[in-house]
Amino acid sequence: MAVNTRFATGVHALLLLAAEPDVLQTSEDVARKLNTNPVVIRRVFSLLQQAELVESQKGPSGGSRLARSAKEISLADVYRVLAPGDVFHAAATNAVHSGKLNSALGQVLRMRRKRSKRNWHRPA
Repeated sequence: MAVNTRFATGVHALLLLAAEPDVLQTSEDVARKLNTNPVVIRRVFSLLQQAELVESQKGPSGGSRLARSAKEISLADVYRVLAPGDVFHAAATNAVHSGKLNSALGQVLRMRRKRSKRNWHRPA
């Protein structure tokens, strides 16, 4: 199963922007700090900009910064933008008892999902 790292990358990138809120940071700088490709950062920033979490300026002296205070941005905000869908998911199995297993896992994951989403909306 492929792993989607966009949420984690976005959170880390936002933390870098929050560390220097008045500085425009280029995708190259952020990518270097996160050991990833600048194209990955530009895609993440594009989504975050559409959600008005990041503002960007083009050009040789351009870059990106937070569109609002870091305290006003929750993990839930970032998750909705970068990783829509379920926080938890169950893998498919070929086991004889997969129905019972999936049912039990489903109950646990639903409970965890509710608790996680409630906690994400709390201020830091």
